Amino acid sequence: MPLSPAPRILLISNGHGEDLNGGLIADGLRQCSPGLELAALPIVGAGSAYGRRGLPLLHQGRTLPSGGMVYQGLNIWKDLAAGWLQQSLAQLWTAWRQGRHYDLVVSIGDHVPLVFALLTGRPTVVFLVSTSSFYEGRLRLSALTRWCCRRRRVRVVLTRDAFSARDLQAQGLAKALFRGYPIMDMPAPDPGQVARQEGTRTLALVPGSRFPEALHNLVLMLRLCSQLGGLAGDGRWRFLVAVVESPHWRELAPLAASFGWQLDPADGVLRSATDPLEVRLLPGALASILAASDLVVGMAGTAVEQAVGFGRPVVQLVGRGPQFSYAFAESQMRLLGPTVHTVGRRPAERGELQEAADLILRLLADADLPARCAEAAVERVGPPGGSRRIAETVLETLAQERPELS
Repeated sequence: MPLSPAPRILLISNGHGEDLNGGLIADGLRQCSPGLELAALPIVGAGSAYGRRGLPLLHQGRTLPSGGMVYQGLNIWKDLAAGWLQQSLAQLWTAWRQGRHYDLVVSIGDHVPLVFALLTGRPTVVFLVSTSSFYEGRLRLSALTRWCCRRRRVRVVLTRDAFSARDLQAQGLAKALFRGYPIMDMPAPDPGQVARQEGTRTLALVPGSRFPEALHNLVLMLRLCSQLGGLAGDGRWRFLVAVVESPHWRELAPLAASFGWQLDPADGVLRSATDPLEVRLLPGALASILAASDLVVGMAGTAVEQAVGFGRPVVQLVGRGPQFSYAFAESQMRLLGPTVHTVGRRPAERGELQEAADLILRLLADADLPARCAEAAVERVGPPGGSRRIAETVLETLAQERPELS
């Protein structure tokens, strides 16, 4: 089949955060060149970040029990039982059969979407969003990832921070570049959703996007809220939950009730049966919540990165997984720097929750903390505009493949 006269770009990604980055890059591509034909191949989950933007999906996948954390613990067996192998083979077949009809492929994630991209046989731009030199001081790509990145078909290797790009260049990968990190190109905060309140200590609760793990994470955070409510101090508490859209939230009420919290579905507020505390559930309002908050309690990946980008300190609790284990939380501290704190090494219980409450009070009283958070925001995440800068790089690469587009 000949290539379409209209430029065609395929985005391949493998995870919720990766899909989010892919969707934001698609926004940048549409802004720069409205005539493009875009499509996506999400390898993990249903690709909702693309669906919301009206991008056609080459394969409609489904969310598996691990939520993409297939290589942790027993998750691989759960995913195998739920059809992971059949879905993966179908996706590989789709990449090979349909991917060849695109002018350019953008791989977003780690080696997994990169292998899919190379399977298409088309020129590829790689965005290594899943790794960084901040983890260990030097980026040690797997042998497979390094081999893939050095293929001639891979035209550009984009990194999530400038430190990683400099590191890879020093290791001889001259095609490594930093153009920005799209996750800060979220909708602007809307004071109509939620605004700052003077005299109130506002905490953002970010339980994650993988279910049912996110529900159990939020219940753990409710227990922390109860601990904070019992501590003396001036001012009152306000708790705001960043909720991702999912039918699983209807399972929250009985879980919360077992720990003394009642959910009012009419106004999306959880109320404590023992203290005058309220926790507001706000769907689709992450940017507004972060802008209105003083500190973030996080048990998530991308949303915690966005919190750091907003210049907010983060306290992480260790959950029971499969995603938010101590190993994940610890690696995230190395990635995001000294304004991200993890309490304990095991799934949080009463002792860890008390330690977290004490830490939150100390952080809120630290007058020098805002300056440190502002520095971390610039170094570890970067400013808005990454989506458009990456899109421009993708289009420059496309023009080299199809000079008539220049």
